[in-house]
Amino acid sequence: MSRVYRPVPVILAREWSAYFNSPIAYVFLVIFLVLAGFFTFGVTRLYESGQADLRPFFFWHPWLYLILVPAVTMRLWAEEQRSGTVELLLTLSVKPSQAILAKFFAAWLFLGLALALTFPMVLTAYYLGEPDGGVIFSGYLGSFLLAGAYVSVGLFASAITRNQVISFVVGVFVGLFLLLAGFPPVTELMSRWAPVWLVDGVASFSFMHHYDMLQRGLISLGDLTYFAGVMVVMLTATHAALTQRMGRT
Repeated sequence: MSRVYRPVPVILAREWSAYFNSPIAYVFLVIFLVLAGFFTFGVTRLYESGQADLRPFFFWHPWLYLILVPAVTMRLWAEEQRSGTVELLLTLSVKPSQAILAKFFAAWLFLGLALALTFPMVLTAYYLGEPDGGVIFSGYLGSFLLAGAYVSVGLFASAITRNQVISFVVGVFVGLFLLLAGFPPVTELMSRWAPVWLVDGVASFSFMHHYDMLQRGLISLGDLTYFAGVMVVMLTATHAALTQRMGRT
């Protein structure tokens, strides 16, 4: 591993262990799994439908992430800035980009763990029938990428304030905008006064348009590029926010 990026795994390991050294990780995992199960079996009634299809399960993930991910990421930079440890962290020959990547991947992998623990849903689908394994894989891939996009948004929200509550609110607000931008009620409202190209342009920024394609089992380079682009843009914005606050370039 290059000397330049050696701090990344060290900080990543610190952040990862920090989750499990407090009740945060366990509370999040329990809430995520309980809510995912409730909405899938209690609201959309997957079991009663008798269909070997996990789309009702994946349908709720954007809404679960909208609230739960900002709750996980709100402390990542806000707490460092409030306690003053961010100055210490970024003066120990650690570049802001390295710390940002480490915190991002730690949170993203944590959400990946939460997603992996939903494997009983897959077993249920195979119990009900013969589901398309490719569609299930694509759905999980889409959910994982969506989680990464939400993490990058939450990381940015945490970097622009020392207050965790404000960080949470900003993360939810930005995530909600990216979620609703392509919803039919929003596009229909815009189409009354905006030209088609503008409506389509706003809709293309929506999480749901690209996530829905992956739920259908359609893995395209455009959708993968979209999620990667959201992460890059938000992480770049996080870097700019931190360097501005720290007076570093």
